[in-house]
Amino acid sequence: MSTEVTRLRNGLRVVSHHMPHLETISLGVWVAAGARHESENEHGVSHLLEHMAFKGTRRRTARDIAEEIEQVGGELNAATSLEMTAYYARVLKGDEAIALDILADILQNSTYAEAELEREREVVLQEIAGIQDSPDEIAYDLVQDAAYPGQSVGRPIIGTPESVSRLTSDDLRNFLRTRYLASRMVISAAGAIKHETLVRHAEALFGGLNGGEAEEGSAAKYVGGRRASKKVFEQSHLLLGFEAPSYRDREFYAAQVFSGLFGGGMSSRLFQAARENRGLCYAIYSSAWGMADSGMFDIHAATGPEQMEELIDLVGQELFKIASSPPTEQEVARAKAQLKAGLLMSLESSSSRAEQMARQLLFFDRLIPAAELIQLIDDVTPERIRSVAERVARSAPPSVAVVGAGRRSADFAMRAERRLAS
Repeated sequence: MSTEVTRLRNGLRVVSHHMPHLETISLGVWVAAGARHESENEHGVSHLLEHMAFKGTRRRTARDIAEEIEQVGGELNAATSLEMTAYYARVLKGDEAIALDILADILQNSTYAEAELEREREVVLQEIAGIQDSPDEIAYDLVQDAAYPGQSVGRPIIGTPESVSRLTSDDLRNFLRTRYLASRMVISAAGAIKHETLVRHAEALFGGLNGGEAEEGSAAKYVGGRRASKKVFEQSHLLLGFEAPSYRDREFYAAQVFSGLFGGGMSSRLFQAARENRGLCYAIYSSAWGMADSGMFDIHAATGPEQMEELIDLVGQELFKIASSPPTEQEVARAKAQLKAGLLMSLESSSSRAEQMARQLLFFDRLIPAAELIQLIDDVTPERIRSVAERVARSAPPSVAVVGAGRRSADFAMRAERRLAS
């Protein structure tokens, strides 16, 4: 692959992957600063900062930003996660200078005007209100709080009405000044891009950024527990969480393969047992994701209150079964094939490739060849999967959230906690 990396004098890294068959470019700025880097008083500032970046600079109004990128047929967006914030664009070949100029402007020259802040604060409050209409999002927030109570990694990334309402322009500027440092940023591009052109623009537009170091966030400490919501929805949502390997752990890829065969598709154990064999739910799935120092393995399903107890017992039975006995070679091969296909298919997308390169440089300080990732997957054995399953199943106590069953949610959560702690 035609991939190149350059480090500027201030420490900012510039990476590109030339994809000659494309007529477009996906590019952006990824910052190793997210919700886990917030103090309690800053809760929600990463997400609000991402919103406010598009609300006007010393050179452009919010309307100017939107019109300028759309004038060339481009798209501009941003996203906040626990450990990273991304500002990215997609444009036609030859328009990378326009996209980079806008990105540089919003990251270095945003005014955070009070009137714009008040308007955007209301937008975020409406976004938070929308989450309260989504039972699965409520459940994920509750499980995260149960897993990491009182910690930045356990709080909702978006913030709460109380935390967002008290954030000020000075809070935004302070977080930007102390966290958005060149040494913790990557400019990444994939598609119809020439590396030397990207570097030239990056030096001109981002060369003046502060290259200092930022303090790391506090270490994540898994605790576990149960949470329940009294809200009533059409279905009752069950979300189970367990501590899992971090993305720096040797067993991270074993956890990925385990998640695939356990609840990753129609052939998975959970789907076959819960839906195909018993008709307990429409969908049931698992996922494994990691942070630098911890990770989570989640199981999510929605069903009627009358089926919830049977569903809880079934999930516990299946989890302890795989923790006690390795999966078959056929199951493992199927899960590996799915994981490898997803990885290789993503490399055909310029946006996915740009994000992957940025993530690897920020989290591992190097690009990881696809062949190496494939080998890490191929090296996973049935016994390693059993070992990871046991590690997950025995992480006591589990994190449990039940949403949608009204007052019965608390009873279901208690039953699930007891069943999974046995």
